[in-house]
Amino acid sequence: MLLWESPLTNPVASLGCGRRSRAHSRTSQLLCSLPRGTTQHFLHPPKMTAPPNLSHAAPQQQRFLVLFDFDETIINENSDDAVVRALPGQHLPDWLRNSYREGHYNEHMQKVLVYMAEQGVSEDSIRSAVEKIQPSPGLLSLFQYLHSHQQDFELAVVSDANMYIIETWLERAGVRHLFRKIFTNPASFDDTGCLVLLPFHSHSCSCCPENMCKQVILREYLAGRQKERGGAPFQKVFYIGDGANDICPSLALGPRDTAFPRRDFPMHKLLLERQQAQAAKFKANVVPWVSGET
Repeated sequence: MLLWESPLTNPVASLGCGRRSRAHSRTSQLLCSLPRGTTQHFLHPPKMTAPPNLSHAAPQQQRFLVLFDFDETIINENSDDAVVRALPGQHLPDWLRNSYREGHYNEHMQKVLVYMAEQGVSEDSIRSAVEKIQPSPGLLSLFQYLHSHQQDFELAVVSDANMYIIETWLERAGVRHLFRKIFTNPASFDDTGCLVLLPFHSHSCSCCPENMCKQVILREYLAGRQKERGGAPFQKVFYIGDGANDICPSLALGPRDTAFPRRDFPMHKLLLERQQAQAAKFKANVVPWVSGET
């Protein structure tokens, strides 16, 4: 994944991560300090432990904010699809699958989870399904890099999945401690064994699903962190995503920031359309990605 090089100014030039070859070069790699082929199999993730006193030192040192979507960004599929595979038949009945209403996916997924509980799917079965989800290509190597440079990068997840799935997967991958914050829908198991979802918040944005506007989350987080950092903003913000709901937060990025849409996924296609139609209104740099390594 190309995090720096023009149109960006290299924020970690002192690390020896390559040089700029021309004004709009995209040849430098985020992971140039790592040898190729270092990505480990997900079932045996690299051990990454938080350095001592990181919680005290990091807020004054971290210059860059990296925001990740979860489904089809950190992981290589929609986590809800993986959860459904915990059903005995590994698929939903037509009446339930066809009950989805546009803009009400969280509501639809709650119906799915109720159905799964009625079919006897246990918490252990759901956890097992989540832990088997594979990461997107190169993402574990990307996390290794970010882990080794925690003094520079603050990480957060902004996702319309849910807290149970995200924390379960990140813990299994050994990278939960890398993320200062996870913004997602609350979720927990009730007394009947059903995973219960709640909306993250309410908002007035007409472009986003009713339970989450990622731009509202991003703006509030940036304002809150700037205040906590004594008025110092992040030098750059990097937003990494794939879906249509990652467009709205990308609109809040400035000319020093970068949106990283997964190549040929909805976010990428929509950004291309927006750049062609309203180039002046989209301020951030756009760098499509295929892997966390290149």
